[in-house]
Amino acid sequence: MEYIPMALAQLASFDVILVIIIGSVFGTVIGALPGMGTVVALVVVLPFTFSMSTTAAIALLLSIYCSSVYGGSISAILINTPGTPQSAATVLDGYPMAQRGEADLALGWATFASTFGGIFSLIILIVAAPQLARLSISFGPVETFALILFALTCIAWVSRGSTLKGILAATIGLFLATVGPDIMTGYSRFGFGIDALAGGMALISILIGLFALSEVFLRASKYSESNPPDVSGTGFRMPRWDDIKIRFRMLIQSSVIGTMIGILPGTGATAATFVSYAEAKRSSPRRENFGNGEPDGLIASEASNNAVTGGALIPTLALGIPGDGGTVVLLGALMIQGIIPGVQLIQNNPDIMINAFMVIFIANILMFIVGAMGAQGFTRLLNAPEPILMGFVLMMSLVGAFAVRGNPVDVIVAVIAGAIGVVMRLAGIPMAPIVIGMALGQTLEKSFRQGLMLHEGSFLAFFKQPIALFIFAVTFLIIIVPLINGYRKRRADQAAEVEAANAGDVG
Repeated sequence: MEYIPMALAQLASFDVILVIIIGSVFGTVIGALPGMGTVVALVVVLPFTFSMSTTAAIALLLSIYCSSVYGGSISAILINTPGTPQSAATVLDGYPMAQRGEADLALGWATFASTFGGIFSLIILIVAAPQLARLSISFGPVETFALILFALTCIAWVSRGSTLKGILAATIGLFLATVGPDIMTGYSRFGFGIDALAGGMALISILIGLFALSEVFLRASKYSESNPPDVSGTGFRMPRWDDIKIRFRMLIQSSVIGTMIGILPGTGATAATFVSYAEAKRSSPRRENFGNGEPDGLIASEASNNAVTGGALIPTLALGIPGDGGTVVLLGALMIQGIIPGVQLIQNNPDIMINAFMVIFIANILMFIVGAMGAQGFTRLLNAPEPILMGFVLMMSLVGAFAVRGNPVDVIVAVIAGAIGVVMRLAGIPMAPIVIGMALGQTLEKSFRQGLMLHEGSFLAFFKQPIALFIFAVTFLIIIVPLINGYRKRRADQAAEVEAANAGDVG
């Protein structure tokens, strides 16, 4: 409690309040522009954080992280195009409401549900993060290795498309983490005789290339002189209190789903949105209206995807395990500022953790105000010329890649990663596992090698640690259960085909 006045004093300065306001507006704008998203928004502002104080840098990044998820709902409702993948389910009921002349009410529902979900997850974050960090004190190298292995398994398992592609992507990320000096001996590895690689690859450069530059390159390859969507100006209307009361259970349910899924490494807001929407469609008393402009569908999507932000920060801040591309940027920015997330953050910098809580709360309130007051302005931004927008993203991405270490090679690495990212997008290979694997790779290797040293080179001794054994068991189940289910499904399909063939013969 004694750190609260210190945190309040840091937060009350003019520059911190200003960057929270700027971050909330900027995040909402970038989120509303189709194809941009949270990672691009964070990457674009990353260079500006290097000259900021720690408190201001965290405030800017967290406010963008929270508001950019909400911003995607604006274009989803108005032009049937989600600004971010997290708002994909918002289209299903938001756009039909706009078509029948209720775009202002749809924006009101989306803004209210987003704010509710964000603040709900913040409460869970405040309760859970310190407790989880205290638990992590008992984690030694073996337990840390088991936990990171579990996180990487989750990331690969929930990757959209093929799980095998997710595992491949995570493996690539782990390999990239080994390039450069050995973390135990200092000897250079996998430099292939290239002096520029002797210091390793910068995580931020890879992330910028895979997410931001690949989006620019892909857009450039498909650009045409087609007219931008015609977005008519619209207003903002809050739903009536009576309508909110009858849907309050849906707000709670969707926020819980989003928070819980956000806590799981690698799942992210997109998965939470569709899980929440499916559950809402199953349990809502107004389920027959889903897809025709039902506010329950908007609530399910927007409350859950914004609740993921607080949930995802629990493992990021308490354990140093990012769950998606956005939290990887946050993790990298914290480390650039000299802050190591995890139990050290709670013990050594409790004021920073308290600041983070306060920033998230203020950002969610500002997100509501920005959404309510800027509805008409945001609709006009959807007509922004794409070449100008992409040029801005390209410029800021290259500046960000260079500014991290001041190494021109990092720019080249980012450009190459961008080209590879285009190929991965076209091949359906998820990119988030690469950057998460790279972010966790050194910690995974270090904990594994320290564990072997502690147990005289015996890997079997890892399974004698109770906490590690439990985590290994859960990891095994995550791997084996989908395989068993897939095997059973194939057997059932084969049996159905045989039965159909026999019935045809009899006929």
